[in-house]
Amino acid sequence: MSFIYFYLFILVHPYLAMWWKSFPQAGRQSWEGLVPIYNYFVAYKVFCKKPWWVLLLAFPGIHIVMWMVINVSYIRRFGYLTLVDTLQGIFFPYILFAKIASSKDAMIPETNWANSKEIGDREWGDHLALFLALPVIGHAIALAISAVTRHKPGTKTKVKEWGDSIIFALVAASIIRTYVFEPFQIPTGSMERTLLVGDFLFVNKLAYGPKVPVTPLSYPLVHNTVPWINIKSYTTFEKGSYFRLPGFSDPKNNDVMVFNYPSGDTAVYDPRMPNGLMGHDYYGVVNNEAYRLYTSSSDYQQRGGVVYKYFQDSLTKAGIQNPELINELSTNRLAKDYIRDLASWQAKARKMLAEEKIAQDPSTGEIIEHYGLVYRPVDKRENYIKRCVAIPKDYIEIRNSILFVNDKPAWVAPNQNMLYLTKDTTNFASRDLLHKDFGIETGDLRFISINEFDGIHMNIKTYKKLKAKFPEVKFKLDVTPKKNFGESLTAMEMVNNLRTYPKDANITNNVTNFERIQIPYRGKLVDFTKENIAWYRRIITAYEGHKLEERKDGIYIDGKKTTTYKIQMNYYWLMGDNRYNSADSRIWGFVPEDHVVGKASMVWFSKSAEYGIRGERIFKLIK
Repeated sequence: MSFIYFYLFILVHPYLAMWWKSFPQAGRQSWEGLVPIYNYFVAYKVFCKKPWWVLLLAFPGIHIVMWMVINVSYIRRFGYLTLVDTLQGIFFPYILFAKIASSKDAMIPETNWANSKEIGDREWGDHLALFLALPVIGHAIALAISAVTRHKPGTKTKVKEWGDSIIFALVAASIIRTYVFEPFQIPTGSMERTLLVGDFLFVNKLAYGPKVPVTPLSYPLVHNTVPWINIKSYTTFEKGSYFRLPGFSDPKNNDVMVFNYPSGDTAVYDPRMPNGLMGHDYYGVVNNEAYRLYTSSSDYQQRGGVVYKYFQDSLTKAGIQNPELINELSTNRLAKDYIRDLASWQAKARKMLAEEKIAQDPSTGEIIEHYGLVYRPVDKRENYIKRCVAIPKDYIEIRNSILFVNDKPAWVAPNQNMLYLTKDTTNFASRDLLHKDFGIETGDLRFISINEFDGIHMNIKTYKKLKAKFPEVKFKLDVTPKKNFGESLTAMEMVNNLRTYPKDANITNNVTNFERIQIPYRGKLVDFTKENIAWYRRIITAYEGHKLEERKDGIYIDGKKTTTYKIQMNYYWLMGDNRYNSADSRIWGFVPEDHVVGKASMVWFSKSAEYGIRGERIFKLIK
C-alpha cells in the first residue's frame, strides 16, 4: 500500500471518528472537526497542549505514531484509561469514538496524579505505551529509576514519564536520522586511508536531498534488522515509491558517498557474518555456488579423470611431460561444458540457496549453514560508503590500474591506496619500525605474496616516505592484463569474467583493467547490440522494474520486441580509495540515484583496535 492511501486515511479519520460530534464536548465548535488538517491542529491543541505536533503528520512513518498519540490522548480525556482502552486507541479507536460521540458527556480534566484511583486506572495503559515505544529496555530504565527514587504525589509516574519521553525522543531522533544526518561506522578497509576501520561518521542527507523512506513503518533507530534477535526491523505494509526532497546540490565527482548496496535486493542471510549477510553480493554468491555445484557433480568427477588422462596420453605421445599444462588443458575442457550450461547451473544454485540451509562461505570456500534469502526494499539494503568517481554522462575506463574519467587521468585522493610490487621488502618489513619511524598504522601498508614479488598496499604519502628512506627499492603497480571484446577466450577466462561487472562470460574486465563505458543517465536512449546488452540487464530489471527477455529473434521488454531502451534514472560509479581491496562498482556495477543516501561529511570519533582512540581524527572533515 502506498503513502497516498495512508495520508488519505489520515484525512478521512476525523470523519470516521465523528470528531465534529465530540468537539463541542471539549469546548470547541462542531465545524472545527470538519475542516481537514485544522481539525488535527485543534485536537492536538486541546488534548495534547501542543498544536504544532500537527506538523509531524507530514513525515512518513512518524505520521502513524502521531495518529496513535492523538487517538490515545483524545479517548483518555473522556475517561477511557485502561489497558484494553489503550489497545483500542492505538490500533482501532472507532468503537470508543462512537461511544464518546453518542454519550454527550463533557471532557474530563487531565489526570490528577495525586489521585491513586486515577493512577491505578491508567497504570497498565501507560505500561503498554512504554512497551511499544521501547520494548523491555524502556521498562528496565523506568523500573530501575523507580526503585531508587520516591514518587512524589501530584507528579507523573516513572512509567508515564519515561513513556512520553522515549516516544518523542524517538520521534525527534527518527526525523533527524531520516531527513538531516545519520551516524555511520566504517566496518571495512575499502576506503583506507581516507577513512579507517573504526571511524564514526556523520552522513549529511541534506547535501543531495533526503530520501522519503520507501518502508517508513520500522523499528526506530535501526536499519534493517533488530539487534540480537535477528528479525526484520520493518514492514512493507505501508510502502511508497522513490521520492527525494530538494538538496543543496547534486552528487559531484569525487564526493565520498553513502548509498544503499545496489546488489542487496537479495541477500543470503547468516547472522554470524558481518552485518548478517554472506558475501553481500548475492549474484556473486550464485556464480560461486553454480561453479561449486558443477565441480562437485558426479558427472564432473567421472569426466575429470577421463579428460586428464586424455591430455596426459596426448602430450606423452608428443614427448611432452608437463603436469601443469595437462591440468590447464583439462580444466579448460571441463569449463567449456560449464559455460555451455551456465544458465542451468545458475538456476540450480538459486534453488539451492532458496531451499536448503547450506551455502559456500566466499572467504574460505567452506559449506556453512545459512538462514535463507532476504529480499530487501531499496531503503533497507545495507549502507555502503565509497567515492563517487563518475557521475551521469561521464565515461570511465581503467588502464593498468589508473582510472580515467572522460579520457583523462582521474583526480587521486591524497590517501588513496594502491598495490605496489617489489622483490625487496627485507629492509622495512617491521610493523613496529613503520609505526615508530613513519607514524603509520597497519592499514597503511600490508604485505602479501604474489609469485616472486611482495605486494604492498600503500598510499602515495607512504610510498614517498619509503622511497626516500630506501631509494634502492624498486616498485611497480600490480596489473592484471585483459582481453578485448571479441578476442579468443579460454573457457576458464570466461568463468573468471563472471566475477566482475557486468558478470558476462564474454566481457573481460578486472579490477586493474576495465572497459571504457559511459555512466547511464536519465533519458539516454540505448541501442541494443550483442556487445552492450550485458551492461544494461540489471538496470532494466532490478532497478527500473521491467521484464527483460533475450530471445533468438531479439530483445523483449515487458513482452514487446524492441531494439532500444530509454534509461529512467541517473546512475553513478563508486570506487573505494583502497583500490585493490574494495568491492565496488567494478564488481556490482552502477549505483542508481534512488540508492544514494547522502554525503559523508565528518568523522566525529575514531578508535583503532591496535592503537586506541585516534585523537587527530575526531571532528575531522572528509574530503
